[in-house]
Amino acid sequence: ENLLKRMTIIGVILSFRSMAQEGLQKVFSDHCPYLMGPIEYLKDFAIPDTDTKVVLGIFELATAAGIPCDVDPALVMALATLNSDNTSPEEEYKIACLLLVFLAVSLPTLAADPLSFYSIHNDGYSNNIQCLAKAIINVLVALFTIFNKNIEVYLKEFL
Repeated sequence: ENLLKRMTIIGVILSFRSMAQEGLQKVFSDHCPYLMGPIEYLKDFAIPDTDTKVVLGIFELATAAGIPCDVDPALVMALATLNSDNTSPEEEYKIACLLLVFLAVSLPTLAADPLSFYSIHNDGYSNNIQCLAKAIINVLVALFTIFNKNIEVYLKEFL
């Protein structure tokens, strides 16, 4: 339950950040489209097969301009700085996979929660579980980016 609450909080933060980026992109597109064009082209030109640091740098520039990216560079940097107690990268990858399994096993518990009902007045759920999917996807994409894994293959594996 604690993990689900933390993931929901992360999802709320990411959803708020996404809305702020949409506004930022709108303002930049209206006021300086000559700046947005090259940034969008550079973001589209960056492919995941190139160096991860280069791609994250380009995505960081695009994110600062309000352009949504597949990988959240701020989340990748935040998770990369969390240092375990000398755990090998293979062990950390296994822990990330176990996190995904634990989240999947916890979803029926969340569905049974009495606060997990849709409120038309709030246009969402009382416990903000509509943000949980965004958190799970973004955190796992960031973790798989840190471990230099093919994101699409590993996310399909768990689906």
